Amino acid sequence: MTGSKILLVDDEIVFTKNISKLLKYRGFKVTAVNSGDAAIQELEKSSYDVIVLDLKMPGMDGITTLKEIQKLGLFSQTLILTGHGSVDSAMDAIKLGAYDYLVKPCEIDELVNKINGAWERKEDIISLG
Repeated sequence: MTGSKILLVDDEIVFTKNISKLLKYRGFKVTAVNSGDAAIQELEKSSYDVIVLDLKMPGMDGITTLKEIQKLGLFSQTLILTGHGSVDSAMDAIKLGAYDYLVKPCEIDELVNKINGAWERKEDIISLG
């Protein structure tokens, strides 16, 4: 949803800069970080509607980061980004509570649609709780 706060987590700096610009152009409020550790630090300071999380990162990988995010007990939804070879890992992330996944590289419109779906799920969960 336009105006949603998005945390973009990916170790590819050029990718995060480009996607951030495209999402901001579409009205999202985007913060980009380049590691799982940085994501956790950011989530401890501020709340986000949707977290877009890459699975394959050096250091704390996406699955470990997702588990740490869940320990924080946030009302955020997590969307997983994965390379072609790790769809099984993306499915594991969904079993751990991620909203959905996208295979990189992805079209910006597809990413926006998934972010909007994750935002709607977050709102549904809040309204039921």
